[in-house]
Amino acid sequence: MNERSSGYIWWQGGIIYQIYPRSFQDSNGDGIGDLLGILKRLDYLQGLGVTAIWLSPIYPSPMADFGYDIADYQNIDSIFGSLNDFDELLSGVHSRGMKLVLDLVPNHTSSQHPWFLESRSSRDNPKRDWYIWHDSKSDGSEPNNWLSVFGGSAWEWDVATGQYYYHAFLKEQPDLNWRNPAVQEAMLNVMRFWLDKGVDGFRVDVMWHMIKDKNLRDNPVNPDYQSHMATYEQLLPVYSTDQPEVHDIVVKMRQVIDSYPERLLIGEIYLPIHQLVTYYGIDGNGAHLPFNFQLLTLPWNAQTIAATIDQYEGLLPKGGWPNWVLGNHDQPRITSRVGIEQARVAALLLLTLRGTPTIYYGEEIGMRDVPIPFDEVQDPQGLNMPDKNLSRDPARTPMQWNKTTNAGFTEGKPWLRVARNFDRENVWRQETDPFSMLSFYKRLISLRQQEPALMVGDYVPVYATSQLITYIRQLEGHPRFLILLNLSHRPAYFNAKDNPLKGIVAIATVPEWEGAEVADSISLGGDEGLLIRLLDE
Repeated sequence: MNERSSGYIWWQGGIIYQIYPRSFQDSNGDGIGDLLGILKRLDYLQGLGVTAIWLSPIYPSPMADFGYDIADYQNIDSIFGSLNDFDELLSGVHSRGMKLVLDLVPNHTSSQHPWFLESRSSRDNPKRDWYIWHDSKSDGSEPNNWLSVFGGSAWEWDVATGQYYYHAFLKEQPDLNWRNPAVQEAMLNVMRFWLDKGVDGFRVDVMWHMIKDKNLRDNPVNPDYQSHMATYEQLLPVYSTDQPEVHDIVVKMRQVIDSYPERLLIGEIYLPIHQLVTYYGIDGNGAHLPFNFQLLTLPWNAQTIAATIDQYEGLLPKGGWPNWVLGNHDQPRITSRVGIEQARVAALLLLTLRGTPTIYYGEEIGMRDVPIPFDEVQDPQGLNMPDKNLSRDPARTPMQWNKTTNAGFTEGKPWLRVARNFDRENVWRQETDPFSMLSFYKRLISLRQQEPALMVGDYVPVYATSQLITYIRQLEGHPRFLILLNLSHRPAYFNAKDNPLKGIVAIATVPEWEGAEVADSISLGGDEGLLIRLLDE
């Protein structure tokens, strides 16, 4: 299908694949993945059928938060390679007909960034107002009660200048003052630097954090807080995030993006749907894709998920394009959340819903969270709250390529341990197994990209029960598809007698279904999902 001629641009008909660069492929034996390692695996990604690659941060960084503390926005950290390596990777991606999206982290810098070093040098430094500095209260305490996502207060006392600075995350990640026009222009110029190089867009980290309440009012107590939750959740961040003025910033980012042809702006936004959709902007002048994390955060319940899909579809602004995500570097893997059998059902859901899907590396081979012993934990979220099992390391372990040493990821010692079962669960083994998770993903992606109804067609809900989600994808002039998903482990029954349907099973989580003709009543086993090509009479 020619996307341009049909009125759809690449990211609407495409599939995004997130790479966590430290863990994808090491090329030099230091145990850390790098850009030339990714270059080595581009043929694999092309064969998988994904159309765009999103890289988590690769900029110079002290690595206090593994790259989300940036010390230079216009270079590459030496552990990942060089700007020349980046240019080679970008060329390799484009020569294979794929796109490359970079992570942009505009909310905060590293405390080692030259901007912050200047800001911290004295109260009258010209860059003092580039960050959020404030006097203590009369009793010497913090300016307000705001908390850090990674534990403790969000305010850090600076002895040299006698003020606090604000950090929504680590103290090594001071927040920029986005109310300052000079900060805005500096970051927009960062975007222009990479766009001039030819990158195809950005995923903007914690977009909803970028503007804070001007009066620094205290956040209210969260009445639903429970002891197992992160300490950050003791308060509701109503004044430290999602302020109305943030949308003015997003508009400016979008204007930069729009000054280059066919570039993409994604926003990371963990908010309820009615707040999330405001990030599309007025008349579509905001983010193209405010990331929709509902499938990451909702309980795995058919009626809940079906209702949320309908709510999302109903709240999308005119022209707003949907998107769906099953996993990322901050959350437990889908296989660990719902089990290996339901992970196939989840893949079928992700790749048949309307909108742009994002696949997290390793999902396509069913990678699970790997237990990391306490003395090997590296993630600051895990280190700062050790009693809450909140480390993100288990979802960031090396990609399992083959059965050789360290799963083919590195010849050195991997920065995080590899799964115990890598010799059985890896790309090499699954590529030759027609019943593997990888084969299932490849076939599903191939069909989705061949069928306009699945790629860009309408979403039509049929009904949902406590076990089943059922919907149709359709586009005028093309075959229609019925999707049946059993989100439970028990048998479930679909009955379409009131609206008779007839079709052939094209893809199923249990391959014995494929090629079967179905009509009216369909009996599904536990953990089964069917993608049915309807035979319209």
